[in-house]
Amino acid sequence: MVIPDVLVIGEILVELSSTEPLDAGAALTLNFSGDALNSAAAAAAAGAHTALLARVPDDELGDRLLDRVVALGIDTSQVLRVPGQHGLYLQHADPSGAREFTYVRRGSAGSGLGPGDVPIDLVSRVGAVLASGIACAISPLSAKAVRLAASTARCFVYDPNWRPRLVNATGAADHLRALAQYTRLVTPAWPREAQLISGSDDPAAVSAAIRELGVEAVALTRGSEGVLLDDAGRLVEIPVIPAPAVVDQTGAGDSFAGTVTARLALGDALEDAVRLGVAAASLSVSGLGGTGHVATLEETRAHASNGAAEVTA
Repeated sequence: MVIPDVLVIGEILVELSSTEPLDAGAALTLNFSGDALNSAAAAAAAGAHTALLARVPDDELGDRLLDRVVALGIDTSQVLRVPGQHGLYLQHADPSGAREFTYVRRGSAGSGLGPGDVPIDLVSRVGAVLASGIACAISPLSAKAVRLAASTARCFVYDPNWRPRLVNATGAADHLRALAQYTRLVTPAWPREAQLISGSDDPAAVSAAIRELGVEAVALTRGSEGVLLDDAGRLVEIPVIPAPAVVDQTGAGDSFAGTVTARLALGDALEDAVRLGVAAASLSVSGLGGTGHVATLEETRAHASNGAAEVTA
């Protein structure tokens, strides 16, 4: 058995995107996305042998979905083909990054992932495991699967990725608390996700409060203000790198989390991994949809270097 560098856990969704407002007659582009797929694509592009643990319907659309997963360089050996319906979402291109999308996923095959689907032997040997608050929120079974994987992993990365339509603030905070003791890095967005734990308006204080739960490090993503990295109390400000083009911010946070997880699994220092994640997220927004543009490692490194040069100039 080949052991991946990274294992991403979650649900893969059918994505219907439009550059027009969603209304009758709008032209839609079919693709496949969801935070798990977006993150896995970024991790694979960042150089890691990346596998997805997910349930996918065993129909013709599921075949096309897996073709796309393979095309993104992702290992499908841990994908389970099962009867059931696809989850999907519709979205109008979101340059501002502020929109909530329209989801059709209740009772989907992907939400049925459970602890019995988690390959414990493999999880204990991969370089890093990545999961999100969405995987925890789509069903109690899926939340149990994430918790089992986190407690078994050598390195666990958690992206809170809070979706109020799936879980309220109390539930999202409970998921974070339950996973904190197993977590190497958590990547909350400021302010909404970060303040699930502390209502302080001081990012450093919020990061400290999250670490007090048992998390080793916090990468607080703050949009145009960059990332505040709190690694066991050592604070580092990592500036944002301006995007060459902004088409759609869907999946930018997933790209960040996937890239950072990949580079941690491959032995990079956390600060270096976060800087590369910032560059990958910056490049990702130039495409439509969650995997509309997945930068290569070479492109991401070049963008990171150019961004660092601009900051020091």
